[in-house]
Amino acid sequence: MLQCLVIDDEPLAIKLLEDHIGKVPFLKLAGSNSNPLEALIAFNQAPVDLIFLDIQMPQLNGVQFMQLLQNRAQVIITSAFQEYAIEGFEHNVVDYLLKPISFERFYRAVEKAWKLKHPATHLPASPEIFPATGGYIFIKVETKMVRVELDDILYVEGLKNYLSIYTKTQRILTLQSMKQLEETLPPNRFIRVHKSYMVALDKINTIERQEILIGNTIIPIGSTYADNFFNMLNRLKA
Repeated sequence: MLQCLVIDDEPLAIKLLEDHIGKVPFLKLAGSNSNPLEALIAFNQAPVDLIFLDIQMPQLNGVQFMQLLQNRAQVIITSAFQEYAIEGFEHNVVDYLLKPISFERFYRAVEKAWKLKHPATHLPASPEIFPATGGYIFIKVETKMVRVELDDILYVEGLKNYLSIYTKTQRILTLQSMKQLEETLPPNRFIRVHKSYMVALDKINTIERQEILIGNTIIPIGSTYADNFFNMLNRLKA
């Protein structure tokens, strides 16, 4: 794992990076600091592998910090300003992330850091689906991480080793198990109704006998899942 240190004078920026780090299996948060001088002292006492570094900070800016760091750790710059990018890369930074930082862009940057640190080893397996936090999930589609809004999901169909996630605007195909997605999505909004189907409760148009209609799609209710499904409906009516 890569031990990580976050240095930023904005509490919200720190929180976002901490959340992103927590979703990546090969990263471990070693600490966060809003004071770059204190962060440098902490680094000298307990070095880390990777530093997420803001540029514009009081007392010691990001460029000055890197000069004192002397390439003893990998650095990913996190900034709201593009103009420091060239200077950052002159200090051999791994990547330059512009705020606000999406998880997909963050993940691509830390993949680079891992490959630089461990060029002869494979990247540890990463989850294909990341937990729902803030009304969306990230789903791995081939080499990309795709953000999917929970409100847009209509239903999910299992296709052998793949999942087909149907949203209001597109169909997303991902190599993943239904069980993992079921554990990831909030159970008060999504429910398994068949070995091959999961539905969004608020997208159901009608239910007749053992079938659900969502838009123009008819979805069967499997006997194994029927009791749980209808019990959930009864709880929602109560």
